[in-house]
Amino acid sequence: MATQALAKMGERIPFVFDDFFKPWNEWFDDRVFPARVMNVPAVNINEQKDQYLVSLAAPGLKKEDFKIDVEGNMLTISSEKEVNKEEKDKKFTRREYSYSSFSRSFTLPEQIVKEKIEAKYEDGLLKISLPRKEEAKNPTAKQIAVK
Repeated sequence: MATQALAKMGERIPFVFDDFFKPWNEWFDDRVFPARVMNVPAVNINEQKDQYLVSLAAPGLKKEDFKIDVEGNMLTISSEKEVNKEEKDKKFTRREYSYSSFSRSFTLPEQIVKEKIEAKYEDGLLKISLPRKEEAKNPTAKQIAVK
């Protein structure tokens, strides 16, 4: 009941800080600076018989923008990108800087062959192949009889 009352009150009374920060909110609107922030990219991990396949959606980057590290049993995928844009006209010069970065880390299973990890980037998708050790490819299945 109290939550509904607060929600209704918020609909009737404008939030004070919205008006206070309005000029700045409009100045830093995504339409003005579309590349100022990069969200953390979505990741899919697919378990296959002989490998794990990590797919990371990161459109707009180049393969040189990625840094992939394996330290111990930790796989870290990161990217940093800085863009400088300058427009010149007779009356003004406008310079915009944008910086975006992300970092994702994953704990690797013991059965991964770290020396054979491969990465490929195409069509906005970074694919990392994590091959399994031979003994992990053929798990021994055991059927238990019910007594």
